[in-house]
Amino acid sequence: MKLYGSLTSPYVRKVRIFLAEKGQRYEFMAEGPSDPAGNVARLNPLGKVPLLIRDDGEVLFDSIMIVEYLDALSGKPLIPPGDERWQVQRWHMLGQGMIDATVTRLMETRRVPERQEAGVIQKQEGKIAAALRFADEHFGGDAFLVNNRFSVADISFGAALGYIDFRYANDWRSLYPRLAHWFNAISQRPSFTQTTPPQG
Repeated sequence: MKLYGSLTSPYVRKVRIFLAEKGQRYEFMAEGPSDPAGNVARLNPLGKVPLLIRDDGEVLFDSIMIVEYLDALSGKPLIPPGDERWQVQRWHMLGQGMIDATVTRLMETRRVPERQEAGVIQKQEGKIAAALRFADEHFGGDAFLVNNRFSVADISFGAALGYIDFRYANDWRSLYPRLAHWFNAISQRPSFTQTTPPQG
């Protein structure tokens, strides 16, 4: 398998963490979506990363679809069956939504100052704050988010908090010390330390 994506993309990082946790071998191809002659632009009609090329040449895109595919390949599932699946997927989507909001906020702050819309930035910051409150209210205080078993819930929400630290520095830890304690512990897993985005 080949995974295309940038080292700073939180969506790509989520897939890389997932691959590491599943012990699946792959080749990482560092490529962003902005190269008009690149494989991402050529193979993904949406022009986004991550992009996964299977060994048979089939192309998969979007991190949600990719992790579903990877989970079905082998090993202990990180997306469990039954009712637990929906609990896990709720955290998965919460993390995904936090990443979406952080990315949208970042893109707006990178516009030239006279073209930035404060309302857009405030709206995304409000979404992130609401998601953090929701997470704190539903966090049971265990080592892992759902039934004290490591899953895609921990990967997605952990990747989201990591991206907030990377691109939207704020003092969320003082507001939610239990989440901070959980995140500090989960961040020590090799899959997280090995995929930390480069600074700068």
